[in-house]
Amino acid sequence: MLPRRVQPEILDSLPPDHPDAAHNRRDLRFFNALMGNYRWFVNVLRTHLRPGDRVLELGAGEGDLGRYLRSRLTSDLPVHGGLDLWPCPKHWPAAWAWHRDDLIRFSRYRDYNVIIGNLILHQFEDDVLAALGRQWREHARLLIFCEPARSNLHLAQLPLARLAGINYVSRHDARVSIQGGFHAHELPRLLGLQGPEWHIHLHHTFLGAYRMVAVRES
Repeated sequence: MLPRRVQPEILDSLPPDHPDAAHNRRDLRFFNALMGNYRWFVNVLRTHLRPGDRVLELGAGEGDLGRYLRSRLTSDLPVHGGLDLWPCPKHWPAAWAWHRDDLIRFSRYRDYNVIIGNLILHQFEDDVLAALGRQWREHARLLIFCEPARSNLHLAQLPLARLAGINYVSRHDARVSIQGGFHAHELPRLLGLQGPEWHIHLHHTFLGAYRMVAVRES
């Protein structure tokens, strides 16, 4: 198995209005649609949300996932917050909170008992994930993450992205993301979700998604 390796992504060095950054965002929408990531979040939340839950989305970016969830979970998603270094997106629902902050330094995790993230945790070293896990375990009852699966198969699939018109930033960052992704029980172990109170559900898709649902039973 490939060793986990966290490296800088080109996108992190580009301003949001750079043409390659805009192309990258389009590419990510394509990948998310192809892999069915947003639909997966809807299905998991429909199954696990409870009345009174407060959902925080990490790395919410332009708000695409949040808006998708709102359009399909209107009655089940009354409280939702987005967390990102970017300013609040133009079409972010007015009733929802937006936290412009670094998720490592964010001090209000206690306000949310459901934490979700799409293609975000692979960017962080093991020690950072351990520290985040310690914070989340204090208050969260549900953690839902979709990340890149780390395997040679998915690295071998990458050349096909050029045929789909994926630009060089996205192709480079996809390789980096796979190398920083997760395998088997790696993510729950790094987050410290090993107690008997945590029920872990993991799924690795053919197209390269590593999906984790961690439910704490009270």
